[in-house]
Amino acid sequence: MSLDIDQIALHQLVKRDENQLELVLRDTLLPATHAVEEMAEELHRVYSAKSKAYGLFNEDSELADALRNCRKGDDDFLAFSRAATGRLRDELGKYPFAEGGVVLFLHYRYLAVEYLLIAVLNSQSSMRVNEQLDISSTHYLDINHADIVARIDLTEWETNPESTRYLTFLRGRVGRKVADFFMDFLGASVGLDTKAQNRGLLQAVDDYCAESDLDKNERQNYRQQVYTYCNDQLQAGEEIALHDLSSELPPLGEKTFQAFTQEQGYELEETFPADRSTLRQLTKFAGSGGGLTLNFDAMLLGERIFWDPTTDTLTIKGTPPNLRDQLQRRTSSK
Repeated sequence: MSLDIDQIALHQLVKRDENQLELVLRDTLLPATHAVEEMAEELHRVYSAKSKAYGLFNEDSELADALRNCRKGDDDFLAFSRAATGRLRDELGKYPFAEGGVVLFLHYRYLAVEYLLIAVLNSQSSMRVNEQLDISSTHYLDINHADIVARIDLTEWETNPESTRYLTFLRGRVGRKVADFFMDFLGASVGLDTKAQNRGLLQAVDDYCAESDLDKNERQNYRQQVYTYCNDQLQAGEEIALHDLSSELPPLGEKTFQAFTQEQGYELEETFPADRSTLRQLTKFAGSGGGLTLNFDAMLLGERIFWDPTTDTLTIKGTPPNLRDQLQRRTSSK
């Protein structure tokens, strides 16, 4: 992995009681030892693989101002990280669920792009066996389950300040409150809406097919072509490029797919990240609620699966063998 650490700082927030988070601040930066490099690479890998929300700094963001001063050389990276950890403690202290953690500031380069990653990492206990086959407890940073993380694309921020996507963050497993306090700490607002972009793409595909009066099979084949391209981009870690997608699709009528989206005003970005759950709707229907979970190929609608919108009823002809076996065993036991 071509990841080069520039600077890395580590501090800690310790919860002493229900209302107090204590700061434990390092006086020096972490040296880029082999262990530190491995940790940085793992954190980068785990974060890059997760679904992220996009944001941008507010005009009055204290963190952005402090970061600018650091970038200009008015403050050093350690001083920036110490002051930022204090602000994070103040924001966290407003919430009753606030817990402590290790606060990490990682300034690094990857594939010619400069990043600042900020994370709050929890420690977990585990057991280990030493060379004498004795068992002892050990603590480790739970990087795989880190959910309080943000990353600033410094290259994008400084070269394209009007961008709405130079900052990414995780929403967190305990809901909006985590995102709220972290966004307040960053002084940032939500930027590019990835799900909205993907939903807009799906709507444009359906409208494009409808305008061309394709039959059911032709429409589904077209959706499959769109899904194949988008899924390939997702697997490669690349974004959906509207021009490239349009080039791979056969034109329906006189207009290319890209020309149709521009003419109809779908407000799609030239490139945007793929959203796995949204794109799945190109080839499948899925939903859950009230103890019921359904997932089936889109091609089955109207063939083996029929929906009556008046009664909101699905009729399924031909159940899967394993499901049929369960149903038969359950009904025969009554």
